[in-house]
Amino acid sequence: MIRVEDVGFAYGSQPPAIDGLSFEIAKGEIFGFLGPSGAGKTTTQKILLKLLKGYSGTIEVMGRPLSSWGRAYFQKIGVCFEFPSNYAKLTALENLRFFAGFFSGPTADPMQLLEEVGLGHAANQRVEQFSKGMQIRLNVARSLLNNPELLFLDEPTAGLDPANARAIRDLIARRRDEGATVFLTTHDMAVAEALCDRVGLLVHGKLAALDAPRTLRLAHGERKVEVSYVLEGQPGTEIFDLDGLDTNERFTHLLHNAHIETLHTLEPTLDDVFIKLAGRTS
Repeated sequence: MIRVEDVGFAYGSQPPAIDGLSFEIAKGEIFGFLGPSGAGKTTTQKILLKLLKGYSGTIEVMGRPLSSWGRAYFQKIGVCFEFPSNYAKLTALENLRFFAGFFSGPTADPMQLLEEVGLGHAANQRVEQFSKGMQIRLNVARSLLNNPELLFLDEPTAGLDPANARAIRDLIARRRDEGATVFLTTHDMAVAEALCDRVGLLVHGKLAALDAPRTLRLAHGERKVEVSYVLEGQPGTEIFDLDGLDTNERFTHLLHNAHIETLHTLEPTLDDVFIKLAGRTS
């Protein structure tokens, strides 16, 4: 669906915002694009949305060079920007009907989309009365109007309460299951881990890692086991390396002499991988 090969871009005489960027996204895949602020995520997204020109390297989207796409490109993609951009004086339903008019082909039922994002009850409410979370959900609905083959989502769950965030995640997963390809930009590692088939971690304009979330966690995380116990009437908790655990004298001593309350592995999270590879600059 998307092939990016050795792509670079710089703003004027500044150092490259992205440099030697290469990755591929398969049709029907949710691809997470992660990285700290200033890493080049927005620049990459703008290039893929044809908002920035003058990049080096090769980009193909839907089997064609990106540069060869004209207006038809925007009939095939859906875009949800991080910051809501709807008409405040119009209702939610009026907004969707208005934007649906920009597409030459058939569009989804605006009312059904509002129901899917949990805004059916607010269909006839002016957007100026919406909370930020409601506006974000309206943005998501708007990005789905043309039943896009390729969906660009920028922080689609930011500012949402847990129930609505889960509903949006489920909606994105359903679209993937129906054949859409999703390019997801987020700072929320939990969202990336729950949704993405693969993630790319961008650091200083270069890909520091690219793989399935679980593979990255296992490759970059530390293998630990946590033991909670009571020994000689005193509760305690200790963490041991999994490697060499069978010969660890302290661990063996606890197994034989303490009352073990819990024993479980401490699996690394995608947050751990992010911090390890990108540092704490996000």
